Amino acid sequence: MTTTFRNRTEAGQLLAEKLRVYKNCSDAIVLALPRGGVPVGYEIAKALSLPFDVCVVRKLGIPHHPELAMGAIASNGVRVLNYDILSEWVIPDKIIDKVSAKELRELRRREYSYRNNHLPIDVKNRTVILVDDGIATGSTMRAVIALMRQQQPKRIIVAVPVAPISVYKQLQMEVDKIVCLKMPEPFYAVGLWYDNFPQTSDEQVHKLLEKSTMTVSAA
Repeated sequence: MTTTFRNRTEAGQLLAEKLRVYKNCSDAIVLALPRGGVPVGYEIAKALSLPFDVCVVRKLGIPHHPELAMGAIASNGVRVLNYDILSEWVIPDKIIDKVSAKELRELRRREYSYRNNHLPIDVKNRTVILVDDGIATGSTMRAVIALMRQQQPKRIIVAVPVAPISVYKQLQMEVDKIVCLKMPEPFYAVGLWYDNFPQTSDEQVHKLLEKSTMTVSAA
């Protein structure tokens, strides 16, 4: 196997092979983090014949350095903060709240847009497979895990193509299972481990969610 994934589609197909035990599992669902996690999650849901939906979260970027996450926010205002980053950059509470409010507005816009007025899938007493195209700091995934815990699933499984080994070990203690194909060191950034890593558009998210709904309906 090469040191990189060709694209998100290949990454999803390879993850699906590691998750075959959940194929046709009556209580399992796949939830992807938009946007980049959606092509990965779609391939997993298709291969395993499972329901597919999105779990919308937003990174809380440091002002003037938005690529650096000081935390993440998910539905219902669930917020996870990276206190190491906050201490290092000395970010005041009012700035955290301002960024959180802005990202929550965008989060709600995306939820409404992606689902086209459909309610999210109920995860209570179900096995939830959370998917992204990779994990860097873990802040975003922790926000999703916190959101899931509120909804009382039976099990939470994290499935990602690539992550730093330190983050993998941390998340291993927070969920029932984590499946990760590559844990390179040094890590640098998620996109470096893909040959082709274009930004996923809202249109692509819509299309894959629609295709998944049609596939489930036809099954």
